[in-house]
Amino acid sequence: MAIVDLTVRGAGIFGLSVAWEAICQGARVRIIDPYGPGAGASGGVLGALQPHVPDNWNAKKQFQFESLLAARPFWADVEAVSGMPSGYTQNGRLQPLATQMDVDLARARRSGAKDHWQGRAEWKVIAAEAAGAWQPPSPSGYLVKDTLSASLSPRHAVESLAAAIQSRGGEIRAEGEDKGQTLWATGWQGLAELETALQKPVGNGVKGQAARLKHDARGAPQIFTDGLHIVPHEDGSVAIGSTSERNFDDPDTTDHQLDELVDR
Repeated sequence: MAIVDLTVRGAGIFGLSVAWEAICQGARVRIIDPYGPGAGASGGVLGALQPHVPDNWNAKKQFQFESLLAARPFWADVEAVSGMPSGYTQNGRLQPLATQMDVDLARARRSGAKDHWQGRAEWKVIAAEAAGAWQPPSPSGYLVKDTLSASLSPRHAVESLAAAIQSRGGEIRAEGEDKGQTLWATGWQGLAELETALQKPVGNGVKGQAARLKHDARGAPQIFTDGLHIVPHEDGSVAIGSTSERNFDDPDTTDHQLDELVDR
């Protein structure tokens, strides 16, 4: 590529998504990653796309809400160009409620969802038995069900994005020089380097762990319970995982929760 408008350093989901949007706007884009697309955290298996609770609204929650709404047409466009599935689906989420206090709080949040989710999705409290066979244990007998939560298959999504970018003339290379504007999207390692350069904290990584099981629950909502995410995927698998560790060397209780759940 003789002329490059944008160089993206990092071929994870963020770098590839920015590159795709730039290409759709007519930019000539080069992506550089020595390890290839999805080599880091973006090559995981969980793929949960979930909103914050719909009360105490702020700019961050508004941005997240708009992003969740934009995900469906975004991935539809990528798939149309690449001819490859991303695994995107919007089947909602179930969360068990432990106590009556939790039930009351969840019901109070319905007004926030009505006001801020603009009728595009629902937040409601349902009896656990209404969820059918696919439900988490709930001490109170009630669950929160939201229809805004979605999921995708991270590895399929990365492959689909990379193929769409290349089909539109974008470059994905292991090495090369920066040309045009440069965007750094190098994950938590990049944040560490930036923190050293600026001599101030700018962010850090959170360790995640997950297992992918062969179980066909296509069409079922994802479940969030006891710090674990249980996410059915369209390829006939279910991913179970959590993201809660600040220490990248020592496991915390969520590792043991995941081990016990997989053993069962």
